[in-house]
Amino acid sequence: MKKKILIEGMSCSHCANHVTEALKEVGAKDVSVSLDKKFATAEIGDNVSDEKIKAAITEAGYDVEGIELE
Repeated sequence: MKKKILIEGMSCSHCANHVTEALKEVGAKDVSVSLDKKFATAEIGDNVSDEKIKAAITEAGYDVEGIELE
């Protein structure tokens, strides 16, 4: 399923790469990050919980403001 993750703390392409890698590590595919709009979208399997997504991004150094279905 496609999810939209609202993220605070990203300011450059390096930040976007960190978020992309964090999401790929939990099994996300087709990751796209928008620095301007402060969110990422990704195709994420049903077996990956929102808590796991949030933990991966938090561990990368960013704050998750919310996760919604796209």
